[in-house]
Amino acid sequence: MSLQVTIAKLLLKLPGNLLVKLSGGKPVEINGRVLDPQFQFIAHGAQQQPPMSSLSPQEARAASAMGLAMFAEQPEPGVTATDDTIPSSGRHQIPVRIYRPDNQDPKAPVMVYLHFGGGVIGDLETSHVFCSILAKRVRCPIVSVDYRLAPEHKFPAGLQDCIDAYEWALRKAETLGAPAGVATIGGDSMGGNFSAIVTQEMKRERKPLPMLQLLIYPATELENEFPSYTAFGEAYPLSADTMRWFMDQYLPDGQDRADVRLSPARETRLEDLPPAIIVTAGFDPLVDDGAAYAELLRRSEVDVTYKCYDSLAHGFTAFTGVVKRAREACEEIADMVAETYAGFEIEDD
Repeated sequence: MSLQVTIAKLLLKLPGNLLVKLSGGKPVEINGRVLDPQFQFIAHGAQQQPPMSSLSPQEARAASAMGLAMFAEQPEPGVTATDDTIPSSGRHQIPVRIYRPDNQDPKAPVMVYLHFGGGVIGDLETSHVFCSILAKRVRCPIVSVDYRLAPEHKFPAGLQDCIDAYEWALRKAETLGAPAGVATIGGDSMGGNFSAIVTQEMKRERKPLPMLQLLIYPATELENEFPSYTAFGEAYPLSADTMRWFMDQYLPDGQDRADVRLSPARETRLEDLPPAIIVTAGFDPLVDDGAAYAELLRRSEVDVTYKCYDSLAHGFTAFTGVVKRAREACEEIADMVAETYAGFEIEDD
């Protein structure tokens, strides 16, 4: 660990009022929301870094991985993580990381988890700690998916990998110590977008639906921008400019952004979808995306649990090691999932 990182971690343990003084002098407040002091300190320091939109995709991946690793914490004890590959519907293998908690409940369905990154950055390390938190607190196996990234593999390559991984989990659930033939799905940001779309695709194709969709600060509307793109357009770590850059990399030229496989909020037949837990961050261009999709699902009489963490920013699942409220939020999300799991009625074969 570098001296700079050590100093930063020590400073982040200071009282919130001192962190605010070190990062602008006054709290960051937008639309009545006040940014968490630890997030404010990190965001203030990040202002010295070049914007992601000025980097190549390869440079962005390296910078993101390095930044997240600097502030990472150790995964949860009592959870075994094993790297593997699974077959795809194409001619490639999909890397996955399978989490098995020591206290696994044999009645708890396997969850397929899809990491954030705009379809351009991210890998199995991106959601490593959060997946271990989910596995331990929900007492279920987690299959984290390293789907293909753009611009090398533009839409719908990554989405297809996610569909393949979900269908693989359905087939292999029993080998993971979970109930046979059922699964749940979850993800954050682009992973939340994928999770909503996979759920809809299963309905459109009359295939087994996930028993739960966990959507954490998901992108749900790519054709039009909600007001939060303006209000929180300069937020860290996801700005409106970065989000637009992601989509420029991810989408083929001329692609219709209103396609329901890109904008799940455009689907008009949402009835009979499985329960959803939708979580947003207050300081996030995508906060309106999640809130709007929650309302659309409710109107279609889908069971929705919605929560906005007003003081946190996009990507908080990766900041559990340095932002206390992020860690608390991740544990609360896992407990919401566990509560939903407790209400499942799964028939024995």
